[in-house]
Amino acid sequence: MATDTVERRVAHVRGITVTAIACLAGVAAAAVSTAVAAGAEDTLAVYILASAVVVQFPLFRVLEMAGLELNADDFGAKDYLYVAFMTFAFWFVCWAVLLETGASF
Repeated sequence: MATDTVERRVAHVRGITVTAIACLAGVAAAAVSTAVAAGAEDTLAVYILASAVVVQFPLFRVLEMAGLELNADDFGAKDYLYVAFMTFAFWFVCWAVLLETGASF
């Protein structure tokens, strides 16, 4: 019973951590896209998004070495797709809002 609770807590913390990092990476990529890209048609923004997705996986390994139990070695296709989708979704929505409001950094 006690190990079940510990395993569930570790899985819950892992899910929250991965989701939070993916969402924050999407928002950061949107801010960088706004600052660097010329507009909505500039493909540089897509490269910024791709780099935000790729940078997260080594970050997960570093966080695992720092003491978080993320099990980055056990990531499967579902985990990679989840991180990519969450980053894309937050980037897309935030960048659309930033473009629409004319915000600049």
